[in-house]
Amino acid sequence: MTKSRAANALRQYQSVGVKTGIEGATPHRLVQMLMAGALDKIATAKGAMSRGEVELKGAQINWASSIIGGLRGALDMEAGGEISRNLDDLYDYMIRRLMEAHLKNDPDILDEVTSLLSEIKGAWDAMPDSVKNPPPEVDMAAGA
Repeated sequence: MTKSRAANALRQYQSVGVKTGIEGATPHRLVQMLMAGALDKIATAKGAMSRGEVELKGAQINWASSIIGGLRGALDMEAGGEISRNLDDLYDYMIRRLMEAHLKNDPDILDEVTSLLSEIKGAWDAMPDSVKNPPPEVDMAAGA
C-alpha cells in the first residue's frame, strides 16, 4: 500500500470512528469530544509549527478555532448566567490567542491555550453523573 493510500485509509477509519462516537452521545459527551478535538488540533499545529509545515499549522489552528467557536456559540447565556459569560470571554480570548500564535509562529501561545482549554475540559470531565445525564423531563401535556 502506498503512503498516500495508507493516509487516506487512516482518514476514512478516523471518520467512521468519529461518526460512531457521535451517534447516541449525550450533549455532555459531545462537548467532551469537541474539547478533545480542539486540543488534538492544537497539538498537531504545534508539531507542524516545529517542523515548519506552515500550511498544516494554519489548517489545524483554524480547525481548533472553529471548534472553540462552536463551543462558544453553544453557550446558553440566559440559563448559564455568569458562568456562560465567563466562558464566552475565555473562548473569545483563546480564539484570538490561536490567531496570534499562527501569525507569530509562537508555540508558547499554543501551550497557553492548551492549558486553558485543558482546565475547562478537566472541570467538565469531573462533573457528577447526575449533572452529565439528568433524568428526562416529564412532558405533562402528553400525560406522562
